[in-house]
Amino acid sequence: MMKLLGACLSAEWMKLRHSYLWLVLLTLPLVSVLIGCANFYMNQAALQKEWYSLWSQVSLFYAQFFLPMLIAICCAYLCRLEHVNQNWNMLMSAPVPVAGLFFAKLIVAGVLLGLVQFIFAILYVIGGLGVGFTVSELPEELPGWLLHGWMASVTLSSLQLALSLRIRSFAAPVGIGLCAAFVGLGFYVAKAGLLYPHSLLTVGMGALSQEGLSAQGQWTSVVMNGLYTALFSAVAVRRLRTADVVA
Repeated sequence: MMKLLGACLSAEWMKLRHSYLWLVLLTLPLVSVLIGCANFYMNQAALQKEWYSLWSQVSLFYAQFFLPMLIAICCAYLCRLEHVNQNWNMLMSAPVPVAGLFFAKLIVAGVLLGLVQFIFAILYVIGGLGVGFTVSELPEELPGWLLHGWMASVTLSSLQLALSLRIRSFAAPVGIGLCAAFVGLGFYVAKAGLLYPHSLLTVGMGALSQEGLSAQGQWTSVVMNGLYTALFSAVAVRRLRTADVVA
């Protein structure tokens, strides 16, 4: 099984070698930080908590809109090749378990989103240094924000992959993901952010509160992300096994 999964992973990486997805992975975090830094610069009189205030500006757009959209685009692209030129027929007849096909895509998405989180963190630090902050005063919650944000990103990736594997359109899963992000904002406002997949991203990254999760909140975040990821993955794999593909 591990050998077959490794072969699936190699195939997924090969598909990305000459793609423009890397440009999207770099651009959206950069746009988020530029918008956030501009907002911070124009409202410094009201934003007095330095690194925390800057985080509130850069992470708001990033966690609430740009990252969910990036996840949807990434997952739709990972499934794009399967939907053209009868590739589904060839793929499903190959001696590879469907679970391996799905989890290879999920692992690749997780690695790419981990890279995106790292890039976002570096840009955030550069932006803070650019406005005169010192590295020694970086928020101690930053590693937790990035980690919990990444876990929520993997959860959303499992959902978006399940959608993109069944929907041939590239734009439709992206649109669904963006609409779900707005619904997630409603769950956050209703104090139920840890119960809805897209809200887990906002809560985990402290995008609106600029506070780290409590010990109980951290465990709840881990458990809910794990449950949602397992659920969406199980549904996706089952549909691949039992439903006829549309080539």
